[in-house]
Amino acid sequence: MTTHFSYDAASGHFDAAPLGFWERYGERTVARLALEPGARVLDVCCGTGSSALHAARIVGESGSVIGVDLSESLLALARQKARQHGLSNVEFRAGDMTELDFADESFDAVVIVFGIFFAPDMARQLEALARLVRPGGVLAVTTWGPRLFGPLYEPFLDAVRARRPGLQEYRPWDRITTEAEAAALLRVSGLGSFDVSAEAGSERLERAEHWWTVVLGTGLRWFVDQLDAESAEALRAECLRQAGEVHAIETNVIYSVARKPF
Repeated sequence: MTTHFSYDAASGHFDAAPLGFWERYGERTVARLALEPGARVLDVCCGTGSSALHAARIVGESGSVIGVDLSESLLALARQKARQHGLSNVEFRAGDMTELDFADESFDAVVIVFGIFFAPDMARQLEALARLVRPGGVLAVTTWGPRLFGPLYEPFLDAVRARRPGLQEYRPWDRITTEAEAAALLRVSGLGSFDVSAEAGSERLERAEHWWTVVLGTGLRWFVDQLDAESAEALRAECLRQAGEVHAIETNVIYSVARKPF
């Protein structure tokens, strides 16, 4: 099971150039919320603030944003970026999305980007998040689409399997990767109308080492952390070999946005 320790370790790579998709998809998720100045926003699994900081700029000083994440290291980076950008209307808190302590209907918007698939029960978690949305408010869930990090993802899993069989079976981000699966999940949220849309994306790899940076700065880091030092180094060497002739990886996403009826 992925823990916050893997994401603490990954935090040093989250804002590296080959991981520009964190910022890109956080901003594009927020753009779908139609936020207004003064709105109150909750960003669950906020990471280093890719969604929360964009939301804070839009809602302005009369609004507020709370970002919640398990990883203290990621939150420290988020707070640092908020200070650098002069954003005083955003607060970052350590917390588990399954144990949120907010009153029902207390937010104009709730956002969870690349996080819902970590919930033991995704439907139940979505219902819990929906309860936090005020009438007329919006809930946005962004997940990975098909062929995540293709063409290097499957070879990576094969390389993990070769070093520790069975380890590759842990892939929570693969639990929901299609528009149909996202729509089925939204139907149980208790919200009204919703829209699900897919976006094709890619991230350029300037050199083979950039693929290893992606591994270390995403949930794939968990696999590395389960190996001994010798096996981890062998995995790194294999990843660099596999990425030698690959100049881009797929980063397809699915946006799901639901509005709560009045």
